[in-house]
Amino acid sequence: MNIMLFGAPGAGKGTQAKYIIEKYGIPQISTGDMLRAAVSAGTPMGLEAKACMESGKLVSDEIIVGIIKDRLLMEDCKKGFILDGFPRTLAQAEALEKLMTEMKISLDKVISLNVPDELIVGRVIGRRVCKSCGGSFHVKFNPSKKEGICDFCGKTLVQRKDDNAETVEKRLSEYHAQTAPLFDFYKERGIMEEIDGTKDIKEITQDIFKILG
Repeated sequence: MNIMLFGAPGAGKGTQAKYIIEKYGIPQISTGDMLRAAVSAGTPMGLEAKACMESGKLVSDEIIVGIIKDRLLMEDCKKGFILDGFPRTLAQAEALEKLMTEMKISLDKVISLNVPDELIVGRVIGRRVCKSCGGSFHVKFNPSKKEGICDFCGKTLVQRKDDNAETVEKRLSEYHAQTAPLFDFYKERGIMEEIDGTKDIKEITQDIFKILG
């Protein structure tokens, strides 16, 4: 089962990914995590990415797609995976589609979490994340059982430096300009499924499970 979670920053993709992982036992693939891992491991693509970052350049789509290929070839992806945070542009979507065709795999579902911008700002400001396992919580809508402690691994939760109103509004603007057009890209391929992301977290999870079966 190969899934992509789609939606604006703060729509709840990270939260739902954890529940999908628990139920289906497939890994979440985040480009940020992959970049850090590839750089740390010193892979050929990781070294290229490190050189870009150290020179102040953006890591190219070609390098990112190469890192994704390396990740998808790993043993834990054989049963499937959850893509989160990639692709962000039409060019990346086309490159990913080409890569998957070459690997003889494809996306089964793209799940879009639809949430209005004004709700997202409030959600992101109250978000708390676990730097250890990636668990995502909210002080109001999805608090951890013990304040400041991750339910999944017991480590300390933190607020990201960029989880503030000004940064969120900028990220939303970038999302609408660059990433939102991908909705039609995947809709045309017949794999886009829309979810009302304003519902209670457990209701959203159940809606996703109904789609995935």
